[in-house]
Amino acid sequence: MLRWTVIFIVLAIIAGIFGFGGIAVGAASIAKVLFFIFLVLFVISLISGRTKV
Repeated sequence: MLRWTVIFIVLAIIAGIFGFGGIAVGAASIAKVLFFIFLVLFVISLISGRTKV
């Protein structure tokens, strides 16, 4: 999922450079949502992955 976030960020940067404002905003917002989903899943996996010995 982090890979998709990076892809959308790069797409947003390239679209912003070439002047495609709507595409850049859309790609950046998708990247932001995917990044927050990644963070939530990462924290959940850290919490649930701990086992007592």
